[in-house]
Amino acid sequence: MYTKIVEKLNALGGNTDHISADKTFAENWQSIQFSGYLYDKEWDVYGIDAFYEKNKETYVDHNEKFYEDLIEHYFSEHEQTYGQDFYKDWLFTPFKKDSKDDGELDGFVEEDELRKTVQGTEMDFICIIYSYGYPDHYFVCLTDPNPINPTVYSTDHEVYFQKIENEGSLEDFLDRYMTKEAFVGVVKEYLEEKFGK
Repeated sequence: MYTKIVEKLNALGGNTDHISADKTFAENWQSIQFSGYLYDKEWDVYGIDAFYEKNKETYVDHNEKFYEDLIEHYFSEHEQTYGQDFYKDWLFTPFKKDSKDDGELDGFVEEDELRKTVQGTEMDFICIIYSYGYPDHYFVCLTDPNPINPTVYSTDHEVYFQKIENEGSLEDFLDRYMTKEAFVGVVKEYLEEKFGK
C-alpha cells in the first residue's frame, strides 16, 4: 500500500502497524484497525448544538476540556447518527463461482456492465467504507491495475451495483475525511460564531 495512504490512514486514527508490502490490498486493508468513526469535510455539525447544551458549563469554564470531551464522544463507538462514516473490510465476490456472494447480483447487473466502469481483471471487491448518506457503500476492486493506490467506487443499497460511480484514487478519496484536529477546528468555528468565546 502506498506510503502516503498509510500516512493518511494514521492521521485519520487508523492503526496500520500490520500493513506489509508482501500482503495483498485486501489483506492490508483488513489488518487496519479504527477505534472511531470518520467525518467527511462536508459534515454539517450534526448534534453539536445538543452537545453544547449538555456541556455548556464546561465550554465556558474549561474550554479545552470541552473539546477533549467532544472528541471522545464523537470518535468513540456510540449509537447516535452524526453523519459519520464507518471503516469496513468485508469482501464482496458476486461473480466468483462458489463464493458466498456467488449469484447475489443475478437479475440486477451483469459482470460485463460493471466492466464498463470498473477496472480490474476480476470483479471481486472489498467494501472499505459505509456511510449514512448517498451513496452508502464504497468499494475497491481487488484486481485494480494499481494495487498500491486503487480506484474507489461508490454505490448505494437502493441501486446496489446497478449504479456505480468512480470516486477517484484511494489517496484522493481519503482526503475527504477530517483529522480530529480539523474536526475540532470546524466545531470551534461554528460554536464561536454562534455562542462566542
